[in-house]
Parts: sequence; C-alpha cells; structure tokens
Amino acid sequence: MTDHRDEVEQLLAEYRRSREQLADVQQQLTAISESASSDDGLVTATVGGRGVLTGLTIADAAYERYRPAELAAQIVRLTGAATAKAFTGASEALAPALPQDTDPQALLLGTADLTADEITPSGENSAPTADDFDDDESFEDANWIDDSEWQRSR
Repeated sequence: MTDHRDEVEQLLAEYRRSREQLADVQQQLTAISESASSDDGLVTATVGGRGVLTGLTIADAAYERYRPAELAAQIVRLTGAATAKAFTGASEALAPALPQDTDPQALLLGTADLTADEITPSGENSAPTADDFDDDESFEDANWIDDSEWQRSR
C-alpha cells in the first residue's frame, strides 16, 4: 500500500511542476509584444504573442504619402513582420514545455500534425499579399455611402 502512495505522491509532484511550468510559459506568452515599422517610420504595427494586432500607429503624413491600397498593403506587411518576430519569441518560450520532437512554430501556426499538401493554400483561399493590390487604383473620389434607399424615400 505504501508503494502506491509514493507513486501517487510522485505523480502529483510531477503534475504540480508541469502546471507551474505551464503557468510560467503562459505568463511569458502574454508578455510578448513585437512591432514592425515602415522604412519611413510612418506606420507601425504591434502584435502580441499569438500574432494578434494590438496596436497600429499611422502618422498623419502617411495619408499624404500612401494611397489607400498602399497603406493597406503596408499595414498587412508590417503586421506579418511583427507576427513573425512575436512567433519567434513565443516559440522560445513554449519549447521547454513541449515534448522533445515537437516544433513550437508549427504548433503555434496550427500545422503541427499536417502534411505539406494540407498546409499549402489552394488559390482562392490564400491570404492577399501586397502584389494583389492595384497600385494605379485610386479611391480618393469614391463615394462609399449607399444612398439608393434614401433617394427612393424622398
């Protein structure tokens, strides 16, 4: 009977150590914040440890320098760059808590148990890139308000 109590005590002690390690990792992940700025410093995107956008700074001069599509592309690019930096930090924090052969980056991306064919986007489902935006397209004089209902009710 004593042998079983010792085993249970060891298992409970190991469980407590694992929970403490997990709590430590969670605190480290929560503390991660990474930013990326445009070369001219007019746009800065900040993300947390899970790659979620937590801050976006756009200087007034950015509205004069960039067209709307260019500004959107900058925001997407900078958010991606900040996310890559945040995932590097998150991978480093997560690695000690994972089994030895587990890729923390793949785990964070949700691809840990997928094959390369399952990961590759299939055309229309892939995320847009800066190349998808038409640099000559201008929306400066566009009317974004749908007033068709208002016109009929007069």
